[in-house]
Amino acid sequence: MAIYIDEKTKVLVQGITGNQGAFHAKQMLAYGTRVVAGTSPGKGGQEVEGVPVYDTVEEAVSARGANASIIFVPAAAAKDTIFDAIDNGIKTVVAITEGIPVQDAMEIMAFARAHEAVVIGPNTFGIISPGKCKIGIMPNQIYTPGRVGVVARSGTLSYEIANSLTEAGLGQSTVVGMGGDRVVGLSFINVLKKFQADPDTEAVVLIGEIGGRAEEEAAEYIKGMTKPVVAYLAGKAAPPGKRMGHAGAIIERGRGTFESKVKALEAGGAAVAELPWQVPELLKARLAASKPGGGETAAAKNGNGNGASGGRKKRSRE
Repeated sequence: MAIYIDEKTKVLVQGITGNQGAFHAKQMLAYGTRVVAGTSPGKGGQEVEGVPVYDTVEEAVSARGANASIIFVPAAAAKDTIFDAIDNGIKTVVAITEGIPVQDAMEIMAFARAHEAVVIGPNTFGIISPGKCKIGIMPNQIYTPGRVGVVARSGTLSYEIANSLTEAGLGQSTVVGMGGDRVVGLSFINVLKKFQADPDTEAVVLIGEIGGRAEEEAAEYIKGMTKPVVAYLAGKAAPPGKRMGHAGAIIERGRGTFESKVKALEAGGAAVAELPWQVPELLKARLAASKPGGGETAAAKNGNGNGASGGRKKRSRE
């Protein structure tokens, strides 16, 4: 089982004839994702990597049965593009686009809620259920099927940690990129609830960063979870008032500090790694402790018992 997407998901690529749309459509197809259609106004009738292109979402949904979409359009066009997808019955929208105006993003999320649709992003790397479906721009080769759910604000850090999990024999059930813009469609709590209810997810990795209160709010929910949670937070060395990469990664008025987030997560029962490659070690320890008698878990049964570090020393990317 996976959350939000699975092997039956039929994907529409909006903006498929652009450079990014065409490139990532090819990568998703290579992964085995069911990319059934693309849209690009005025270019209907063409094909990209064997995928038929339609002028409108309505045509693509009617002809190919798409039920999820990925957005590769400029920020100014993103609101109309996402509205079009949701209006035509698309229930999962992955918005890769960065820098969508805040007012537009607020209207998008309100529209999605009213239509019971899910927007992943904007400014996200996407979502992947290893071995089943990938809707996003993440590298194909670093993931492996398993029972560890991952939810992240940061793309680069999620790649590093997912790769470390794979090297440690800890496969992933689903990896979700919340997005790095100020206004996004999913909160940590939204995704944690899905993982808590998913019988094929045995533990969760939360990858956060400074700014906002999303991690503190997640910590309150984690208190009631029955599955172990390991967290890593980026931005320890960031000065207050300076944005660090993402629009939401900024400490303002003393809120959203690294220290406050670590304190909240630990109080909620999560283990917090100081460095990214420590995550698999902490996860294996938590999984072992959560089982009667401290035995080996299904999530860790393929691990080497030494974590992902293998004695390596790396420099943090905070």
